[in-house]
Amino acid sequence: MSPIILFAIPAFGLLILAEWWRATKLQRDIYEIRDTAANLSMGVGNVLIASFVKAGTVALYFVIYEFRIFDLPTGFSAATLWVWPLLILAEDFCYYWFHRIHHESRLFWAAHVNHHSSQRYNYAVALRQSWTTPITGMPFWLILPLIGFHPLMIVTAQAISLIYQFWIHTQLINRLGPLEWVFNTPSHHRVHHGANPQYIDKNYGGILIIWDRLFGSFEPEHEPVRYGLTKNIKSHNPLHIAFHAWQGMFRDIALPNTWKNRLGLIFKRPGWRPANEHLRPNQNSE
Repeated sequence: MSPIILFAIPAFGLLILAEWWRATKLQRDIYEIRDTAANLSMGVGNVLIASFVKAGTVALYFVIYEFRIFDLPTGFSAATLWVWPLLILAEDFCYYWFHRIHHESRLFWAAHVNHHSSQRYNYAVALRQSWTTPITGMPFWLILPLIGFHPLMIVTAQAISLIYQFWIHTQLINRLGPLEWVFNTPSHHRVHHGANPQYIDKNYGGILIIWDRLFGSFEPEHEPVRYGLTKNIKSHNPLHIAFHAWQGMFRDIALPNTWKNRLGLIFKRPGWRPANEHLRPNQNSE
Protein backbone atom coordinates (compact mmCIF):
# COMPACT_ATOMS: atom_id res chain seq x y z
CA MET A 1 0.00 0.00 0.00
CA SER A 2 1.46 3.32 -1.09
CA PRO A 3 2.06 5.87 1.70
CA ILE A 4 0.21 8.37 -0.48
CA ILE A 5 -2.97 6.31 -0.08
CA LEU A 6 -2.53 6.12 3.70
CA PHE A 7 -2.17 9.90 3.89
CA ALA A 8 -5.25 10.32 1.71
CA ILE A 9 -7.52 8.18 3.90
CA PRO A 10 -8.33 11.01 6.39
CA ALA A 11 -9.23 13.26 3.45
CA PHE A 12 -11.54 10.54 2.13
CA GLY A 13 -13.32 10.46 5.49
CA LEU A 14 -13.76 14.24 5.56
CA LEU A 15 -15.12 14.27 2.01
CA ILE A 16 -17.64 11.54 2.88
CA LEU A 17 -18.86 13.61 5.83
CA ALA A 18 -18.99 16.76 3.69
CA GLU A 19 -20.97 15.01 0.96
CA TRP A 20 -23.40 13.53 3.49
CA TRP A 21 -23.92 16.98 5.06
CA ARG A 22 -24.45 18.63 1.67
CA ALA A 23 -26.84 15.89 0.52
CA THR A 24 -28.83 16.29 3.75
CA LYS A 25 -29.13 20.03 3.15
CA LEU A 26 -30.34 19.35 -0.39
CA GLN A 27 -32.69 16.62 0.87
CA ARG A 28 -30.96 14.08 -1.35
CA ASP A 29 -31.23 10.52 -0.03
CA ILE A 30 -27.88 9.19 -1.22
CA TYR A 31 -26.54 7.58 1.98
CA GLU A 32 -27.83 4.63 3.98
CA ILE A 33 -26.10 3.52 7.18
CA ARG A 34 -25.87 -0.23 6.46
CA ASP A 35 -24.65 0.36 2.92
CA THR A 36 -22.05 2.84 4.16
CA ALA A 37 -20.87 0.43 6.86
CA ALA A 38 -20.48 -2.27 4.22
CA ASN A 39 -18.50 0.10 2.01
CA LEU A 40 -16.13 0.99 4.83
CA SER A 41 -15.70 -2.69 5.77
CA MET A 42 -14.80 -3.55 2.20
CA GLY A 43 -12.31 -0.68 2.12
CA VAL A 44 -10.58 -1.81 5.31
CA GLY A 45 -10.36 -5.37 4.03
CA ASN A 46 -8.90 -4.19 0.74
CA VAL A 47 -6.22 -2.12 2.52
CA LEU A 48 -5.18 -5.08 4.68
CA ILE A 49 -5.08 -7.59 1.82
CA ALA A 50 -3.47 -5.20 -0.67
CA SER A 51 -0.72 -4.37 1.83
CA PHE A 52 0.47 -7.97 1.72
CA VAL A 53 -0.15 -8.61 -1.98
CA LYS A 54 1.46 -5.32 -3.03
CA ALA A 55 4.77 -6.35 -1.46
CA GLY A 56 4.93 -9.38 -3.75
CA THR A 57 3.74 -7.36 -6.73
CA VAL A 58 6.44 -4.71 -6.24
CA ALA A 59 9.06 -7.43 -5.84
CA LEU A 60 7.92 -8.84 -9.19
CA TYR A 61 8.16 -5.35 -10.71
CA PHE A 62 11.78 -5.14 -9.56
CA VAL A 63 12.59 -8.54 -11.09
CA ILE A 64 11.09 -7.49 -14.45
CA TYR A 65 12.78 -4.10 -14.19
CA GLU A 66 16.16 -5.84 -14.39
CA PHE A 67 15.23 -6.81 -17.97
CA ARG A 68 13.92 -3.35 -18.96
CA ILE A 69 14.03 -2.28 -22.58
CA PHE A 70 14.78 1.39 -21.92
CA ASP A 71 16.72 3.19 -19.18
CA LEU A 72 14.27 5.91 -18.22
CA PRO A 73 15.22 8.53 -15.61
CA THR A 74 14.01 7.72 -12.08
CA GLY A 75 13.08 9.73 -9.02
CA PHE A 76 11.54 13.16 -8.53
CA SER A 77 14.21 15.53 -9.85
CA ALA A 78 13.88 18.12 -12.61
CA ALA A 79 15.50 15.64 -14.99
CA THR A 80 12.59 13.21 -14.54
CA LEU A 81 9.75 15.69 -15.06
CA TRP A 82 9.12 14.49 -18.62
CA VAL A 83 8.87 10.87 -17.47
CA TRP A 84 5.96 11.42 -15.09
CA PRO A 85 3.33 12.50 -17.67
CA LEU A 86 4.41 9.58 -19.84
CA LEU A 87 4.07 7.21 -16.88
CA ILE A 88 0.66 8.57 -15.88
CA LEU A 89 -0.52 8.07 -19.47
CA ALA A 90 0.91 4.53 -19.64
CA GLU A 91 -0.47 3.59 -16.22
CA ASP A 92 -3.92 4.85 -17.19
CA PHE A 93 -3.78 2.80 -20.39
CA CYS A 94 -2.99 -0.31 -18.32
CA TYR A 95 -5.80 0.57 -15.92
CA TYR A 96 -8.28 0.83 -18.79
CA TRP A 97 -7.57 -2.75 -19.91
CA PHE A 98 -7.46 -4.05 -16.34
CA HIS A 99 -10.89 -2.50 -15.77
CA ARG A 100 -12.38 -3.56 -19.09
CA ILE A 101 -11.29 -7.19 -18.79
CA HIS A 102 -12.58 -7.27 -15.20
CA HIS A 103 -16.01 -6.54 -16.70
CA GLU A 104 -15.84 -8.73 -19.78
CA SER A 105 -14.57 -12.03 -18.34
CA ARG A 106 -16.44 -13.82 -15.57
CA LEU A 107 -13.30 -14.84 -13.65
CA PHE A 108 -12.21 -11.22 -13.36
CA TRP A 109 -15.76 -9.93 -12.86
CA ALA A 110 -16.05 -12.20 -9.82
CA ALA A 111 -13.24 -10.15 -8.29
CA HIS A 112 -14.56 -6.74 -9.36
CA VAL A 113 -18.34 -7.11 -9.03
CA ASN A 114 -18.41 -6.03 -5.39
CA HIS A 115 -17.50 -2.46 -6.36
CA HIS A 116 -20.73 -2.30 -8.39
CA SER A 117 -22.98 -4.06 -5.90
CA SER A 118 -24.19 -0.99 -4.00
CA GLN A 119 -27.50 0.43 -5.17
CA ARG A 120 -26.33 3.85 -4.03
CA TYR A 121 -23.65 6.13 -5.38
CA ASN A 122 -21.56 8.35 -3.15
CA TYR A 123 -18.02 8.87 -1.89
CA ALA A 124 -18.33 5.91 0.48
CA VAL A 125 -18.97 3.63 -2.52
CA ALA A 126 -15.49 4.58 -3.78
CA LEU A 127 -14.16 2.65 -0.76
CA ARG A 128 -16.16 -0.47 -1.65
CA GLN A 129 -13.01 -2.07 -2.97
CA SER A 130 -12.42 -5.70 -3.87
CA TRP A 131 -10.58 -8.15 -1.67
CA THR A 132 -9.41 -10.19 -4.67
CA THR A 133 -8.51 -7.68 -7.43
CA PRO A 134 -5.10 -7.09 -5.80
CA ILE A 135 -4.42 -10.64 -7.03
CA THR A 136 -6.35 -10.78 -10.31
CA GLY A 137 -5.14 -7.33 -11.33
CA MET A 138 -1.44 -8.05 -10.87
CA PRO A 139 -0.58 -8.93 -14.52
CA PHE A 140 -2.00 -5.79 -16.09
CA TRP A 141 0.83 -3.45 -15.10
CA LEU A 142 3.79 -5.79 -15.67
CA ILE A 143 4.55 -4.14 -19.01
CA LEU A 144 5.50 -0.90 -17.25
CA PRO A 145 8.71 -2.08 -15.52
CA LEU A 146 9.64 -3.93 -18.71
CA ILE A 147 9.41 -0.66 -20.65
CA GLY A 148 11.71 0.94 -18.09
CA PHE A 149 9.54 2.71 -15.53
CA HIS A 150 10.95 2.32 -12.02
CA PRO A 151 8.74 0.14 -9.76
CA LEU A 152 8.39 2.78 -7.05
CA MET A 153 7.33 5.32 -9.65
CA ILE A 154 4.73 2.84 -10.94
CA VAL A 155 3.30 2.37 -7.44
CA THR A 156 3.10 6.14 -7.05
CA ALA A 157 1.29 6.52 -10.39
CA GLN A 158 -1.18 3.81 -9.35
CA ALA A 159 -1.82 5.67 -6.10
CA ILE A 160 -2.42 8.92 -7.97
CA SER A 161 -4.96 7.15 -10.17
CA LEU A 162 -6.76 5.63 -7.18
CA ILE A 163 -6.94 8.98 -5.38
CA TYR A 164 -8.21 10.71 -8.52
CA GLN A 165 -11.00 8.18 -8.88
CA PHE A 166 -12.35 8.85 -5.39
CA TRP A 167 -13.84 12.26 -6.19
CA ILE A 168 -15.77 11.06 -9.24
CA HIS A 169 -18.02 8.84 -7.07
CA THR A 170 -20.65 11.50 -6.44
CA GLN A 171 -24.09 12.57 -7.61
CA LEU A 172 -23.62 16.15 -6.42
CA ILE A 173 -21.28 17.32 -9.21
CA ASN A 174 -22.89 17.86 -12.59
CA ARG A 175 -21.31 18.11 -16.04
CA LEU A 176 -17.88 19.78 -16.28
CA GLY A 177 -17.93 21.07 -19.82
CA PRO A 178 -14.85 20.66 -22.05
CA LEU A 179 -12.98 18.73 -19.33
CA GLU A 180 -15.23 15.79 -20.10
CA TRP A 181 -13.65 15.32 -23.51
CA VAL A 182 -10.38 14.25 -21.90
CA PHE A 183 -10.89 13.41 -18.21
CA ASN A 184 -13.02 10.91 -16.37
CA THR A 185 -15.63 12.88 -14.43
CA PRO A 186 -18.50 12.20 -12.02
CA SER A 187 -20.91 12.19 -14.96
CA HIS A 188 -18.86 9.63 -16.88
CA HIS A 189 -18.39 7.42 -13.85
CA ARG A 190 -22.04 7.54 -12.87
CA VAL A 191 -22.69 5.94 -16.24
CA HIS A 192 -20.11 3.25 -15.45
CA HIS A 193 -21.98 2.34 -12.26
CA GLY A 194 -25.33 2.20 -14.01
CA ALA A 195 -27.40 -0.94 -14.49
CA ASN A 196 -29.40 0.73 -17.27
CA PRO A 197 -28.96 -1.43 -20.40
CA GLN A 198 -27.20 1.30 -22.40
CA TYR A 199 -24.83 2.06 -19.49
CA ILE A 200 -23.59 -1.48 -18.82
CA ASP A 201 -19.87 -2.00 -19.52
CA LYS A 202 -19.15 1.61 -20.47
CA ASN A 203 -16.60 4.26 -19.40
CA TYR A 204 -13.77 2.13 -18.03
CA GLY A 205 -11.22 4.95 -17.80
CA GLY A 206 -9.35 5.83 -14.62
CA ILE A 207 -8.09 9.39 -14.92
CA LEU A 208 -8.69 9.80 -18.64
CA ILE A 209 -11.77 9.09 -20.75
CA ILE A 210 -9.81 9.14 -24.03
CA TRP A 211 -9.35 5.35 -24.04
CA ASP A 212 -13.11 4.80 -23.99
CA ARG A 213 -13.52 7.22 -26.87
CA LEU A 214 -10.75 5.45 -28.80
CA PHE A 215 -11.87 1.86 -28.13
CA GLY A 216 -15.63 2.30 -28.45
CA SER A 217 -16.69 1.91 -24.82
CA PHE A 218 -17.78 5.50 -24.19
CA GLU A 219 -21.34 6.43 -23.27
CA PRO A 220 -22.48 9.90 -22.14
CA GLU A 221 -24.93 10.36 -19.29
CA HIS A 222 -28.44 10.84 -20.62
CA GLU A 223 -31.24 9.29 -18.59
CA PRO A 224 -31.07 9.01 -14.76
CA VAL A 225 -28.74 6.26 -13.61
CA ARG A 226 -30.06 3.16 -11.87
CA TYR A 227 -27.20 2.03 -9.66
CA GLY A 228 -26.28 -1.53 -8.77
CA LEU A 229 -26.24 -4.82 -10.64
CA THR A 230 -28.72 -6.25 -13.11
CA LYS A 231 -29.38 -8.81 -10.38
CA ASN A 232 -28.75 -7.16 -7.01
CA ILE A 233 -27.41 -9.18 -4.09
CA LYS A 234 -29.48 -7.44 -1.37
CA SER A 235 -26.89 -8.03 1.34
CA HIS A 236 -24.71 -5.81 3.49
CA ASN A 237 -22.55 -8.69 4.74
CA PRO A 238 -18.93 -7.94 3.65
CA LEU A 239 -18.12 -11.63 3.22
CA HIS A 240 -21.10 -12.12 0.92
CA ILE A 241 -20.29 -8.94 -0.99
CA ALA A 242 -16.67 -10.04 -1.46
CA PHE A 243 -17.22 -13.66 -2.43
CA HIS A 244 -20.78 -14.21 -3.72
CA ALA A 245 -19.71 -14.15 -7.39
CA TRP A 246 -16.81 -16.52 -6.74
CA GLN A 247 -19.21 -18.88 -5.00
CA GLY A 248 -21.61 -18.74 -7.92
CA MET A 249 -18.88 -19.39 -10.46
CA PHE A 250 -17.47 -22.41 -8.60
CA ARG A 251 -20.97 -23.77 -8.07
CA ASP A 252 -21.68 -23.52 -11.79
CA ILE A 253 -18.50 -25.26 -12.93
CA ALA A 254 -19.04 -28.07 -10.41
CA LEU A 255 -22.30 -29.05 -12.12
CA PRO A 256 -22.23 -31.73 -14.86
CA ASN A 257 -20.92 -30.24 -18.08
CA THR A 258 -18.13 -30.51 -20.64
CA TRP A 259 -14.73 -29.02 -19.84
CA LYS A 260 -15.14 -26.67 -22.79
CA ASN A 261 -18.31 -25.29 -21.26
CA ARG A 262 -16.69 -25.08 -17.84
CA LEU A 263 -13.88 -22.99 -19.30
CA GLY A 264 -16.51 -20.81 -20.92
CA LEU A 265 -18.23 -20.34 -17.57
CA ILE A 266 -14.90 -19.16 -16.15
CA PHE A 267 -13.46 -16.99 -18.90
CA LYS A 268 -16.34 -15.84 -21.12
CA ARG A 269 -18.55 -12.87 -20.38
CA PRO A 270 -20.55 -12.79 -17.12
CA GLY A 271 -23.95 -14.28 -17.82
CA TRP A 272 -22.70 -16.52 -20.67
CA ARG A 273 -24.64 -19.79 -20.84
CA PRO A 274 -23.65 -23.08 -22.50
CA ALA A 275 -25.84 -24.15 -25.42
CA ASN A 276 -26.60 -27.47 -23.67
CA GLU A 277 -27.81 -25.77 -20.51
CA HIS A 278 -27.45 -27.80 -17.31
CA LEU A 279 -27.47 -24.83 -14.92
CA ARG A 280 -30.37 -23.29 -13.08
CA PRO A 281 -31.71 -20.20 -14.93
CA ASN A 282 -29.81 -16.95 -14.30
CA GLN A 283 -27.54 -18.58 -11.74
CA ASN A 284 -24.35 -17.09 -13.13
CA SER A 285 -25.56 -13.65 -14.19
CA GLU A 286 -24.99 -10.46 -12.20
